Amino acid sequence: MAQLKPTKYQPLKPLPIERLLKPFALFAKQASAGGIVLLACAVVALLWANSPLSEYYFRLWSTPVEVRFGNLVDIDKPLLLWINDGLMAVFFFLVGMEIKRELLVGELSAPRKAALSMAAALGGMVVPALIYVALNWDTPEIRGWGVPMATDIAFALGALALLGTRAPLALKVFLTALAIVDDLGAVLVIALFYTENLKVDALLYSLLFWSGMIAMNRLGVRSGLAYFLVSVGMWYFMLKSGVHATVAGVLGAFAIPVRSRIDPELFIARVREYLNQFDQPVTEGTIILSPEQQSAVEAIEREALRVQSPLQRMEHQLHYFVAFAVMPIFALANAGVALGDEGGLNWTSRVIWGIVLGLLIGKPLGITLFSWLAVRLGLAQLPQGINFVHIVGVGFLAGIGFTMALFIGGLAFRGDELNYAKLGILSGSALAGAIGFMLLRMWTKPQPYLE
Repeated sequence: MAQLKPTKYQPLKPLPIERLLKPFALFAKQASAGGIVLLACAVVALLWANSPLSEYYFRLWSTPVEVRFGNLVDIDKPLLLWINDGLMAVFFFLVGMEIKRELLVGELSAPRKAALSMAAALGGMVVPALIYVALNWDTPEIRGWGVPMATDIAFALGALALLGTRAPLALKVFLTALAIVDDLGAVLVIALFYTENLKVDALLYSLLFWSGMIAMNRLGVRSGLAYFLVSVGMWYFMLKSGVHATVAGVLGAFAIPVRSRIDPELFIARVREYLNQFDQPVTEGTIILSPEQQSAVEAIEREALRVQSPLQRMEHQLHYFVAFAVMPIFALANAGVALGDEGGLNWTSRVIWGIVLGLLIGKPLGITLFSWLAVRLGLAQLPQGINFVHIVGVGFLAGIGFTMALFIGGLAFRGDELNYAKLGILSGSALAGAIGFMLLRMWTKPQPYLE
């Protein structure tokens, strides 16, 4: 078989649109970019909700939006719930794929490997919930116990990324695994404890669509569009069942195939064959490919799809959409709380302090204590280059609840209590994040080499 001869080439001259978008592309690749955009949207929401234009803020998210398709589909909800029930299902779909990946090939794939992250996450959920329950034991607001359990992975990892080489790679891996287990716990809490007026028939229809997705996986269907179309049906009936519709996102993710069709060695061999087919004399002045070259390009595209895991491909495709569209829109719609209501906010509210103390004290205490117990009992060991100083700092960063905490707060509360919950989440998250960042910056030294 003829081999391609190496040739010299001139770098492509960037197009005007590429030059225009380059700063945004470079920013988006930064690990802290998602957290920065999320923070900016939260600040905008707070300022807007407390400005002379606040009426338009609350009116916007209350705008009714109806989707009707004959007698089959009828959904009539305010824009806020379309975001929380619909758009956030995409976020939970991505979370579900991250959980599945970690369980199969990541830090959670082996019990010994996962023990430290699972123990830390368990402590980071149990202790904040207990603190909240202790403060709200004899009140109806006890139903918000799930709010301080949450960790916002985008904010937490973004804060860690700002530390640069002061944060060892093993610490980033630990925080990622911890946050993913935390997300799994939050999903279970939503499904089991924040479900109202369960309609069994609609739930069974939803599970029927999910079974269809699993059957598609077994049959070898690998098209993302096919899974999306079936998942819409699952989401619709989950919405009608009383179980929160975002649970459909996680279940749908578990049905996505994880194995690639061909291994990398076969991919390389086939691509070389098609590249040799592509390598033919070019007629001077031509601006399009020959039929043989076009065929070779299409074949390479097919092989590129076959060598990729569908789960990994979809996760990559959705990452930027979720980070720079779904989560910022959610923050803009949910982070606005009017601080200047008549009579003012009741800062003695046990909802506020239950959440603040849960995030600010419960998270670092639970994560550090349960990690120490797991190591002490021989169930886990600290990764190389990490000590309990790092664990304490990460415990505070995990106290940044934000996205998931706001989401659960919206399920648990209405009216003034929801405003108190938002204030507690924003205050507790800001304090925990700032303390965690400062502690890690003071207690750690830059690594001699970039990770």
